Amino acid sequence: MNDVAKTNLLGLTQPQMETFFESIGEKRFRAGQVMKWIHHFGVDDFDAMTNVGKALREKLKACAEIRGPEVVSQDISSDGTRKWVVRVASGSCVETVYIPQNGRGTLCVSSQAGCALDCSFCSTGKQGFNSDLTSAEIIGQVWVANKSFGTVPAKSDRAVTNVVMMGMGEPLLNFDNVVAAMNIMMDDLGYGISKRKVTLSTSGVAPMIDKLAEVTDVALALSLHAPNDELRNKLVPINKKYPLAVVLDACRRYIGGLGEKRSLTVEYTLLKDVNDQPEHAEQLATLLKDFPCKINLIPFNPFPHSGYERPSNNAIRRFQDLLHHAGFNVTVRTTRGDDIDAACGQLVGQVMDRTRRSERYIAVRQLNGEAEAPRPAVSRT
Repeated sequence: MNDVAKTNLLGLTQPQMETFFESIGEKRFRAGQVMKWIHHFGVDDFDAMTNVGKALREKLKACAEIRGPEVVSQDISSDGTRKWVVRVASGSCVETVYIPQNGRGTLCVSSQAGCALDCSFCSTGKQGFNSDLTSAEIIGQVWVANKSFGTVPAKSDRAVTNVVMMGMGEPLLNFDNVVAAMNIMMDDLGYGISKRKVTLSTSGVAPMIDKLAEVTDVALALSLHAPNDELRNKLVPINKKYPLAVVLDACRRYIGGLGEKRSLTVEYTLLKDVNDQPEHAEQLATLLKDFPCKINLIPFNPFPHSGYERPSNNAIRRFQDLLHHAGFNVTVRTTRGDDIDAACGQLVGQVMDRTRRSERYIAVRQLNGEAEAPRPAVSRT
């Protein structure tokens, strides 16, 4: 007799959990009880759920499970940043980063094993692409992070206060699973995180930005990185399909539809002598004129054989000042966790690449006489 596949309750939203309990002949209110045990207390053992009757616990053992991603390693930076490498069902490993700063705990969550896009300055893209993560594998990263700090029932005391969908992958290309996971993040039965503190970052999949507006009102960030189409085509290849005018129109519709004073976060990675010149700042100011946005400048974080360099501090300040003088709210992202390869653009994991992009990337480097870059270790604990 074949074993019946068990339902992993970790990735179910509240409506999905209610439907599950009805499907096994139980009352809908059981969903709330079990969700609290899973997400508030980090419990993965049905026997530990003391307000759930023994008969139901036995039933759940037979048809359900609470299974988070396997933690392969955890590294802690000298600045307090933490990075987890977790293995997902496809066999690939993805990375999750926790950044403590000014009383906040921001978790950078991955949505795909690898990335289907190939932004030229991002280490993740060079690994190719393997698979979308399930909703359980996405929310499981939040679950793992909270558990690592100890389980605490009070929402205000939880380690993770903000979540950014800025890890490995393009979130809008794994739409349903990402939306489900974000709904659990914001649900009071889940993690109770404010919609203003859950941010989805996209490289500019314009049609999916419009679709996102139909189902949620989380914060939106655009990985822009260039002030004109010619340069952005080189840095962010999806721009060839959805150019700046199309993407920014979609972002304007999304922000405008929120019905409150909300703004777009524009992410701009500064690359030495590529997009960091005064004329680029002037073009960016013109492009975003009258757009409700704040600009986050990200000095490039090096990775082997990228071909790019970090601009000087003077160049970064000059770029920031030009935008300030044009009337923009501009911040420079502090590099965190670079000693454990956890900084923005450095996440790689171990991807079983179905696209063979990583193989081609290595071949080009070898053709140019470059040694193959070592793969990051994932065995440290």
